[in-house]
Amino acid sequence: METLIIIVAGILVTVAVYLLLSKNVIRVILGTAVLTHAVHLLIMAMGGFKGDSVPIVSQKETSFVDALPQALILTSIVISFAVTAFFLVLAYQTYKYTKTDDLSEMRGVDHE
Repeated sequence: METLIIIVAGILVTVAVYLLLSKNVIRVILGTAVLTHAVHLLIMAMGGFKGDSVPIVSQKETSFVDALPQALILTSIVISFAVTAFFLVLAYQTYKYTKTDDLSEMRGVDHE
């Protein structure tokens, strides 16, 4: 199972890098969002999917599910949604001011 999740995370990183290298502001923002979700999948895969029960003191189980990666990912998801929302508002205000969403036009570059 971990191998499949790592392959999916690698595909998401590839898509995110492609979007980040774009000249469109919205694609760059979506690239950062996809990249954060790829990192979430990698953290879950590194945390492992082994374990049969939750860690309750009264049980005599020896293998428990580690809840720390899940808690870190939940916090990271909330933060990444807030950052993505901030970037989208910033991109909207920039578009209202400059009337373009092309990054090279915003820099004022005539040629590469």
